[in-house]
Amino acid sequence: MIIYLMRHGETDWNKRGCFQGQIDVPLNDYGRELARITSEALKDVKFEAAFCSPLIRAVETAEIMLEGREVPEGNRHRKVPLMIDDRLKEFDFGAEDGSNIAQMRSDPTESLYYLLNDPKHYVPPEGGETLEEVYKRSSSFMEERIRPLEQQYETILIVAHGVMNRSIINPIAGIPVEDFWSIQMRNCTVSILSLQDGKFHVEEKGRIYYE
Repeated sequence: MIIYLMRHGETDWNKRGCFQGQIDVPLNDYGRELARITSEALKDVKFEAAFCSPLIRAVETAEIMLEGREVPEGNRHRKVPLMIDDRLKEFDFGAEDGSNIAQMRSDPTESLYYLLNDPKHYVPPEGGETLEEVYKRSSSFMEERIRPLEQQYETILIVAHGVMNRSIINPIAGIPVEDFWSIQMRNCTVSILSLQDGKFHVEEKGRIYYE
């Protein structure tokens, strides 16, 4: 089974360089265009099922990706099923949702500085999530929802978020937590995973289709 793992399109918060976390921010027009370009580039991929985060920026991206696609059902065709899973929500930055990424990256006194520069030693701010917690929920999703589908589907789509997608890919690729950010994950970045004989593999990391 082939798994296309995609980050959502651009939002105004992305454009401003702000952490969004679990704040429900919609795509902007450019983000929708990026999703359309990516969908067109992958038009020959026959998605049989799709999963996404419940946050609107991921849902919008998934809907654009699936627009006009169908799967056979007996003598008929139906829309590709899109299933929402709360475990695919973005990382919870707690009280720092909405903060400026560049500022957090450059100032050692800021609470998200270590997340961006030394993730192995990151301690979350009030209400925030640990990396261990996000790894745990992404692993739960992959084990409980995706692994059992190996004999059912050939190709599926997952649309989620930058931190969430890295928490899925990194353990499969053997990337340690200190290198958490090593894979490119711009808006509408697509990585390709495979599942064969119960084992996940990374086939391609961080590809974009709009440049």
